[in-house]
Amino acid sequence: DTLWDLAIAEVKKRENPDDDDDVKPGEVWEKSILFMGNKNGGKTTIILRCLEREEAPKPTLALEYTFGRRARRHNAPKDVAHFWELGGGTSLVELIRIPITSHNIRSFAVVLVLDLSKPHELWTTMESLLQVTRNHVNKILTKLEKTNPEVAAEIKQRTCNDLQRDHPDYALVDPFPIPLMIIGSKYDIFHEFDSEMRKIISKTLRFVSHYYGASLVFTSKSEALLLKARALINHLAFGYDKSKSVSVDASKPLFIPAGLDSMSQIGPPPASDSDLGKMRANTPLELWKKVFEKTFPPKSFCDLQDTKDPAQDTQYAEYEVDVMRAQKNQELEQYKRNASKSWKEMDFDSD
Repeated sequence: DTLWDLAIAEVKKRENPDDDDDVKPGEVWEKSILFMGNKNGGKTTIILRCLEREEAPKPTLALEYTFGRRARRHNAPKDVAHFWELGGGTSLVELIRIPITSHNIRSFAVVLVLDLSKPHELWTTMESLLQVTRNHVNKILTKLEKTNPEVAAEIKQRTCNDLQRDHPDYALVDPFPIPLMIIGSKYDIFHEFDSEMRKIISKTLRFVSHYYGASLVFTSKSEALLLKARALINHLAFGYDKSKSVSVDASKPLFIPAGLDSMSQIGPPPASDSDLGKMRANTPLELWKKVFEKTFPPKSFCDLQDTKDPAQDTQYAEYEVDVMRAQKNQELEQYKRNASKSWKEMDFDSD
């Protein structure tokens, strides 16, 4: 930051002393973010860019953790952001119970990374991950209402902050219980899609994000797009000012901070009036799902089971452990042979 930037930040701080979510001078800000989404969707790349680490991304095994540290102001103590990454697409979603607990729920956020190049997997991945996460968070909040009602009320209030009561869509949305950000990755591939396909995907993700009170941004390996995604993540992780800029043009990468979209701007689901009349749905979200899956029917892919044995992955090789594992495998095979032989030699009484 330049001296001018620091001076502006200091003036803003004095004019808005409550902007730092009750963090007192000298106190360290500590936040946690869980990244989840499609397998090979680019989650690790996004995290490394946010932390400004120049290293090649590796496949994520199960649940991985790293952290970043930043100072909000000159000579201020560095704040800490805990970054969790869930691997395996939807197959390991139950692991979210490890990072999201009653102790950190007050300072937790979720980043859902959806691979735009795989529209047939998009809704299933999004629905599965958000549903399990929401159920888990709601269970924590239910317990907190009994043990610490003030904190539970504060968390619920924060979910409504981005969409004020005077917003025309206030009664039409169902905000996610904790801050949520949706990233559409691999925009470079998505940009080559047919324009009508891009329009349907973009419009659907705008609706879903707005419905859940989430921010939405499209990104790729492009430095400019990664910086935009990083700005929104830094808002969640370190309390940086949230960008007020908006880009809703379906022919360009979307960038919509939470609360800055509306149902009237998004428009109706991309289907004819006759098709919409034939679809039965209990909620607006269900209607959009049916419209989306009519164009992009879910693949019968086996995303819930990952048959690759991570123990055979060379990036996790450890000589002593691997030698012991090989020995145990040999002992197991010997046991199987002996057991089989003993079984065959048994003399069963036919009576």
